[in-house]
Amino acid sequence: MIMASLTGMFSAHVQDSFKAEEMPKLTAKPQSALGKRCALPTGLSILRALRFSAISLIIAILSAVAVCQSKPPATTGSSEYQRGLSAMQKGDLPAARVAFEKAVKLTPRSADAQNMLGQVMLEQGDVAGAIPHFRTVTRLKPILPVAHAYLAQALESNGQMDDATAEFRVAVQLAPKQPEAHRALGRALGAQQKTDEAIEEFKEAVRLAPEQAELHDELGSLWAQKSEFTDAEEEFRHAIRIDAKYEPAFFHLGVTLSNLGEQDQALQALDQALQLEPNDAAAWFYRGKTLEVQNPEETLRSYERATTLKPDLPELQTRFGVLLQRRGDPERAIVAFRKSVELTPEDPEAHNNLGLALLQHGEGDVAIKEFQTAIKLRPEDGAFRQNLGTAYLQKADFDAAIGEFRGALKLDPEKASLHYDLALALKLKDDLPAAIAEWKESLRLDPKLADAHYSLGVTLWQSGDFPAATEQLQLAIQNQPDYAEAYYTLGTVLKQMDKLPDAADALHQAIRLQPDFAGAHTTLAAVLRQLGDTRGAAAESKAGSEISKQKTNQQAATFATNSGRRLLGVGDLDGAISQFRAAISAMPTFAPAHYQLGLALTQKGAKEEAGREFQKAAELDPHLTPPGR
Repeated sequence: MIMASLTGMFSAHVQDSFKAEEMPKLTAKPQSALGKRCALPTGLSILRALRFSAISLIIAILSAVAVCQSKPPATTGSSEYQRGLSAMQKGDLPAARVAFEKAVKLTPRSADAQNMLGQVMLEQGDVAGAIPHFRTVTRLKPILPVAHAYLAQALESNGQMDDATAEFRVAVQLAPKQPEAHRALGRALGAQQKTDEAIEEFKEAVRLAPEQAELHDELGSLWAQKSEFTDAEEEFRHAIRIDAKYEPAFFHLGVTLSNLGEQDQALQALDQALQLEPNDAAAWFYRGKTLEVQNPEETLRSYERATTLKPDLPELQTRFGVLLQRRGDPERAIVAFRKSVELTPEDPEAHNNLGLALLQHGEGDVAIKEFQTAIKLRPEDGAFRQNLGTAYLQKADFDAAIGEFRGALKLDPEKASLHYDLALALKLKDDLPAAIAEWKESLRLDPKLADAHYSLGVTLWQSGDFPAATEQLQLAIQNQPDYAEAYYTLGTVLKQMDKLPDAADALHQAIRLQPDFAGAHTTLAAVLRQLGDTRGAAAESKAGSEISKQKTNQQAATFATNSGRRLLGVGDLDGAISQFRAAISAMPTFAPAHYQLGLALTQKGAKEEAGREFQKAAELDPHLTPPGR
């Protein structure tokens, strides 16, 4: 906190030149790249955390000049006062406080002593104790604007926003021509979500000081909070014209242009912000957000950089985790979601996100605990109970799953996917009539739900109703033309119905959509053999056999890689390396094994060999980039 002395302002030779309507410039303490932000509305709430809150305003009055050039108070407490100033200059706040307390006791009507004691108490975090001293200053010097500003600052820090705003208003009334007075009031109003009033104060501040880039930037941020992005853009561009190196304006302009749909221009502005401030985590985050559709690789790099710079932003960790989850990297997604839960333990969505990632990774038991926590925090959310039911399904606890799905349906009876999930659980419990009824209900609610048509078709086929099964499978394909599994199952049913040409057509479609579908090749071979096409049957049989062998190798490689990861996690470096090498031996083209071997070799210190493994992994899967890149 920047200290300031009122010494001199209250001395006769200074007071004569300090008019009641004037106010010294209020300056803010230098802030980090994140601390200087003004909030901008977006789909996420991240910028609320980056907001330049009025509570952070620190008012300074060039204390060194005041202390060095002014006369000490003409009282018996002047020696204690000077002793306090000397202690402050040495950074000895406890000694300064003792001295100023003595000065106040000896000269209770010394505004300087009262002020400096309040400042020291603020610096020590004793905000409540500082407020009475600042109130005394306003009583002693009621027409001095900065005295009211100091009191307002302390009240803000104590969370007394209404009282703080009232004091800032007094400061504005006493110094209406000072832009910093309007700025301070505007920030306080903004912190109270009184955006329209805040805008008016900043408009006046800009009118009084049109060449201050910071004022235009803060005014633009207020416009953005109202989703008036065109007005916001104008202010940010004005700030940049005044100061082409003012990074916050480029950042805010980038976010605003993104909200206006101008993604290319937004990216340019964000890149300019990062040229000026490479360690701006917020700019890296929004750069990634802007690139999500057109360049997922750059998005990942931007999010990684942002989380490295600012790991304590839950919204950032959540976005990063979602991207990793979409890219099929549940392990890293779990790390990101765990961090989000750690930062916001009372947020049910954070627990739900972590639960889904754990479920994707096959950690059903841990996922269940996260879903249960989410439900406890928000019991009225049926989606959480649906996810919990899915976790029980993964554990083959069908009774528990059915109970959760039925509980969720009480909260949301018209949700088609819930009826679908309940049907699946009932089918797995061999209650086919009940399962069929639930799938039919899900299709009543959503006739285009391809998975429901498919699952109902499979169940009808297993029940012996082949015509009804083919009808449902054809509806699944109609609603999802790239549904390879539906074509395969349809071909299988048609084969059993002795409709061999139709079966062959369906199986050919399945293979066209999914060339490595071993079962489709094998079944097609049988159909072609029955049709007398022995050459075609032999080719399909060979293809199916080769694919099956390859998949067996992939399963072995996956198992060995997962085993290696577990060993690496418990510190068995040599065991992990052995498992990763076994995975590569089973399937040399299995990219995750090369990547994990690179990580293990890095830990062992074999950086050159690790580099080769990382390179091989990246060649096989460009998504796998070495750590730190």
